[in-house]
Amino acid sequence: MKLIEQLGRFSKPTIIAAGLLLVALLGVANYLSGPDVSFLIFYTAPVFLAAWYVGRGAGLLMCAASALTWLLATAGTFDHYSTPLIPYWNVAVRLGFMLILAHLASAFKMSLEHEREMARTDFLTGTFNGRHFDELADAEIKRARRHGHPFTVAYMDVDDFKLVNDRHGHSAGDQLLREMADALRQNVRVVDVVARIGGDEFVILMPETDADAAQTVIRRARRRLLEVASAHGWPITFSIGVVTWDTPPRSVDEMLRAADDLMYAAKRHGKNAIRHKSSNAHAHAA
Repeated sequence: MKLIEQLGRFSKPTIIAAGLLLVALLGVANYLSGPDVSFLIFYTAPVFLAAWYVGRGAGLLMCAASALTWLLATAGTFDHYSTPLIPYWNVAVRLGFMLILAHLASAFKMSLEHEREMARTDFLTGTFNGRHFDELADAEIKRARRHGHPFTVAYMDVDDFKLVNDRHGHSAGDQLLREMADALRQNVRVVDVVARIGGDEFVILMPETDADAAQTVIRRARRRLLEVASAHGWPITFSIGVVTWDTPPRSVDEMLRAADDLMYAAKRHGKNAIRHKSSNAHAHAA
């Protein structure tokens, strides 16, 4: 597994160049060993690696290079065959086998990546799901602990979401969540992480973000959310709890619990508000 992870760190041109070099070395070994030893299994290595790490096109390139190399390496033995067409038939069979391998490797890799993406994405909104958010948040906590920079997390809930479902139907509720997710993604920064972790609850993780910068981002996002709600006539507002961590929390659970508590405090005090505090200060409303 470690070898596979290390290979994945190389650039695509490097992997292609290494594959072609390996094909050339196999050609030399193939030539020196003579016609009695089959090297087909070894030629599959560069084909598979190129198709897996670079893509189908690179795999096909390696197939062609391997077939041509085998043909050149064994050219001096063609007179050993009963008819001159046999070596060309052999290379065609080898090429066909390697083409199938390249196709299967690239198709399986694409399928695996799709499954990984689905496993970390909320199916309704397209944001990250709670499990993947936990992974990203844990990594950010460790970075903050290592480098000493602050970060901010916002916990957001839709006030009176049930009214949308009751008055307009569940399809309208789903539309609300999708448009809410789109509005959040469009109004936070590229580095920020948006995730849906409950029915109508979203969280935003803002790496390396102090309290002032976080307020700017959250106020802009909330303003846009209210515009979307007003445009559709949805009778909703948004309660948001925001915590800026100057000193990293011990865990993701502690981080979320602090923001969740502030969000519920906003709900208890009239809803439609932002309550924000730093980990070293008291909360204030906005």
